[in-house]
Amino acid sequence: MAENGEFSFKSKSSGRNGLPKIQTQKPRNDVCHDDSGPTVKAQTIDELHALQKKKSAPSTPIHPGTPFSPKTEEERQKQQLQSISASLASLTRETGPKLVKGDPARKTEGQKLTHVAHPDYFTPAISLSDSALKFTHVLYNLSPAELYEQAIKYEKGSFITSTGALATLSGAKTGRSPRDKRVVKDKTTEDELWWGKGSPNIEMDEHTFLVNRERAVDYLNSLDKVFVNDQFLNWDPEHRIKVRIVSARAYHSLFMHNMCIRPTPEELEDFGTPDFTIYNAGQFPCNRYTHYMTSSTSIDINLARREMVILGTQYAGEMKKGLFSVMHYLMPKRQILSLHSGCNMGKNGDVALFFGLSGTGKTTLSTDHNRYLIGDDEHCWSENGVSNIEGGCYAKCVDLSKEKEPDIWNAIKFGAVLENVVFDEHTREVDYIDKSVTENTRAAYPIEYIPNAKIPCVGPHPKNVILLACDAFGVLPPVSKLSLAQTMYHFISGYTALVAGTEDGIKEPQATFSACFGAAFIMLHPTKYAAMLAEKMQKYGATGWLVNTGWSGGSYGLGSRIKLAYTRKIIDAIHSGSLLKANYKKTEVFGLEIPTEIDGVPSEVLDPVNTWSDKKAYNDTLVKLAGLFRTNFEVFTNYKIGKDSKLTEEILAAGPIF
Repeated sequence: MAENGEFSFKSKSSGRNGLPKIQTQKPRNDVCHDDSGPTVKAQTIDELHALQKKKSAPSTPIHPGTPFSPKTEEERQKQQLQSISASLASLTRETGPKLVKGDPARKTEGQKLTHVAHPDYFTPAISLSDSALKFTHVLYNLSPAELYEQAIKYEKGSFITSTGALATLSGAKTGRSPRDKRVVKDKTTEDELWWGKGSPNIEMDEHTFLVNRERAVDYLNSLDKVFVNDQFLNWDPEHRIKVRIVSARAYHSLFMHNMCIRPTPEELEDFGTPDFTIYNAGQFPCNRYTHYMTSSTSIDINLARREMVILGTQYAGEMKKGLFSVMHYLMPKRQILSLHSGCNMGKNGDVALFFGLSGTGKTTLSTDHNRYLIGDDEHCWSENGVSNIEGGCYAKCVDLSKEKEPDIWNAIKFGAVLENVVFDEHTREVDYIDKSVTENTRAAYPIEYIPNAKIPCVGPHPKNVILLACDAFGVLPPVSKLSLAQTMYHFISGYTALVAGTEDGIKEPQATFSACFGAAFIMLHPTKYAAMLAEKMQKYGATGWLVNTGWSGGSYGLGSRIKLAYTRKIIDAIHSGSLLKANYKKTEVFGLEIPTEIDGVPSEVLDPVNTWSDKKAYNDTLVKLAGLFRTNFEVFTNYKIGKDSKLTEEILAAGPIF
């Protein structure tokens, strides 16, 4: 027997299989106990679970050198809930909803069910609604891990893929609904915004907006829980915008966590009242009998109230692009140009902007391992330089492969959201070729998931402004140097040509024009943005370029796609500055300045007329495309707003002449 222990193996009697019997010696209090390891400091399983997670709180000042006195947890929660209650307040009742922080499924974690409302509100004695009798749980700025748990537990169609991303479904809508996006037309916006033919702004009145807002707020307040994100737009701290997103789905909360700029705990301390609020009640339809409604979907922006309401669509891209539209209004008011572009920076600090519609190579050409990525989609150009509006990337996933897009492929890991993709039911490996749900499969991930991202996402003033076109007619040169007037003309035009099937099965090019390379999101008239672009290019010495990534030697079906290797050589020559020193000649009709030689690119390719064997067909096609440009531009020629916004003769003269 052991001298002081409870167990002994020294017994001479043997047990089963010849092993010695274990004999126990009872301690003095006649109770055996296990002293093989220390015990936990918990009396119940709930206490044990509570020990598993520790509280996180801000510990450093936002501004270096300033003293930091952290608020108590109670003060912090009270301030946040007061602000959120004010956001969720109905306009027909005096108080905001009763809010409590945390998941309603975890009521054992010490939640205090106290009504938190704005201090100026009072609780009415009569006219109480059912929603005023209940508490709404607020899940505030949850981490990706917490949002994964919420999505997988409560949202059908949510799964973890083999690489750790969260696969989700956006419901019936798998893309944006531009015809259902409306802007309140009031005395201010009537004069400031672009309305009418060609404009993306569909009008609604203030009353209809408030009807839809009330419907969204009532829906959100009827739920047991809502997700609230307080985040930022614009990496330039001087011109940062505070946004609040109230949503009903973990998927939407994680999407916006990735796409907006993520605040530190210290920045949340002083967040205060947001500059703009989104009410995403996308699971609930709008009322078809409401004035202006044409379907069960409505995305409504009220610039005076700084609010956006989403009803009848769960597609998360509506939030991203809705905020982009808002930035297209707010930023120009500060003399800051908002741009639908990619942006990268060389090791020497030379910045390039890339504009281009879908299929022009904007993502491919702006992603360059020899350069830093400032952003892939939305930017601002202010007196401080360029800055990314977003905190993440929203990449197309259709036909994605590791070989073609290694950076995007590797970014689809834990924390990333995958929309509407198809995956193996057992291995959870995603099949990016499968379009069973939609062709518009997407991934949303934080920009720091890209290895060569520049954090913070800001840079000096651009040296080069590159307008990309995929010309399937095959008549635009691979590269042209543009004058300021030509840059404005082609920026306003926003041209590319898609290859679309015709009724009899023959495929032919189809011209597409999108003003400012993002007509669906602009708020002001395109000439406003073009004038600001020209002004900044002139002030900071930037050069405009038109780069054709489309066809050469004939239109689609006859010619061939310009080799990506040639386009990369052209872009490299733009970045290095060597293309500025080249010799140039002028083309007919479009009057474009084209270089006579570029290192690594065959000289005959640089002038499209050389690559066509049928010169008459070339001239006919050139004039045809010029006519399409002229017809498209007629929308802008007589536009007047204020006293001085009529297009100048100089810009009109920069278009094709034939």
